[in-house]
Amino acid sequence: MNEWIAILFVSLLSAILTIAILSPGSRSHRSWRSKYVAETGDEAVWIFDGSRLLDASSTASEYIEASEENFDWNALREVLKTRFRDLPSSQSELRLSGRVRRRAIGQEDPAILTMEWLDGITRVRIGENSAVQNDPSLLLGPSARDELLQLRLAVNKTPYPIWQLSETGDVVWSNAAYQSLVTKISSTPESETSCLFPILPSDVEQARSRRMPVTMLGTDDRVWYDVSVIANDEGPLCCAVNVNAVVEAENAQRKFVQTLAKTFAQLSIGLAIFDRNRQLALFNPALIDLTALPAEFLSARPNLLTFFDRLRDQRMMPEPKNYSGWRHQMAELVAAASDGRYQETWSLPSGSVYSVNGRPHPDGAIAFLFEDITAEITLTRRFRSDLELGQAVLDEIGDAFVVFIPDGTLALCNKAYRDLWNVDPDSSFTQSTVIDATRIWQQNCKATPIWGEIRDFVSASENRTNWDAEITLQNGERMLCRVRPILNGTSLITFSNLPPANMVQIRGKPQLEVHN
Repeated sequence: MNEWIAILFVSLLSAILTIAILSPGSRSHRSWRSKYVAETGDEAVWIFDGSRLLDASSTASEYIEASEENFDWNALREVLKTRFRDLPSSQSELRLSGRVRRRAIGQEDPAILTMEWLDGITRVRIGENSAVQNDPSLLLGPSARDELLQLRLAVNKTPYPIWQLSETGDVVWSNAAYQSLVTKISSTPESETSCLFPILPSDVEQARSRRMPVTMLGTDDRVWYDVSVIANDEGPLCCAVNVNAVVEAENAQRKFVQTLAKTFAQLSIGLAIFDRNRQLALFNPALIDLTALPAEFLSARPNLLTFFDRLRDQRMMPEPKNYSGWRHQMAELVAAASDGRYQETWSLPSGSVYSVNGRPHPDGAIAFLFEDITAEITLTRRFRSDLELGQAVLDEIGDAFVVFIPDGTLALCNKAYRDLWNVDPDSSFTQSTVIDATRIWQQNCKATPIWGEIRDFVSASENRTNWDAEITLQNGERMLCRVRPILNGTSLITFSNLPPANMVQIRGKPQLEVHN
């Protein structure tokens, strides 16, 4: 508003001067100018029409050494240039800028020189202007002044609180965002000069940034700001950036990690997650139990190679053949884990067996899972040993036998069966079935209708009773075929050699008759 009043005042003054100069019926130029100049008080004022001096105040007359008629613009410029720098070289230059203000050269000299172009009239004034002292921008030209106004507008429109402190720590200047924050935090008048954030001397010396909260007025809500301090000769300049969303995200992430940590703590599988820098970022208690590594060592966030080196020293992983090969193995381990291809079973000197898996994680991290599978491996080995023992016992039985499960798949057979029919079902890529078996039997025996009955028996779920039948091999050897239902719908078929005797076969229920 003050600027608009000043512009209006200058426009009216220009109009009055123009009318006074051009109107023949008006009072003499001299008397009007004297009145105008007299209003300036003790200030030195000169008024020029072009280069010709129209009038001067009593204080300004002291600068005029020659007669007033010979004193022109150039003469005044020569007089003033020893006291003020960078004066316009001509009135044309002043006309382009509109207004020029200069401070006196001497530090103890408070004088301010003002040169104004008013529609052909040039007004030069020397004085102490309180408005100029309060607003240094008046000393600038129009272009620089416009730029300064734009900067002020930008500072006031920015959403970040900005303020300046005095040597005593009071706020001497602030932008609109800071003032708005003051009204949201405190209702006391003294809060306008007291700083909302505690600024330490070390903050100014180190020009560092600190994260600080403020509490909203009437609520317990806290808003976090990153406050930066910049050292300045006229007082520290501060800026605050609202990072409440960042703090909330960090808190949410911290709670999520704590939740994961609690979940991982209940797992029996050891977990070790290494970040993109290959440093241990997260582990659970099971890892300590499985690896016997100290918690202090894991809490120190060792890197991946140091972690596995310590495992090797603790004899908690297979011993490498040589150290150089060990390093190469570790490099391959990291590469495989990064692709999710690392999966090995470690047989430890203690007799324990660990399953170790490496999996890639987001942001370049790697996770290793350690699981103690000693019990499973022991059970599997014992089961395999029992199977091998049972198979060895079955192979010692003289009669050939084969077992089919309800879907007709051959489950097992003994050595006598493989030798009798010259087949090895275990060497086939596909599962052998009762159809495959009866086809082989049919090829090696003379014609008999029992093969279809055996297929029906294997696939039947009811009315399954024991029955026998005689078969004759192509070489004339007679054998007894016994069909028996056993556990869970499986079927047992045995083949045994017949002693010399007469065979009486009754369809449906074969019987053996021996003659003494």
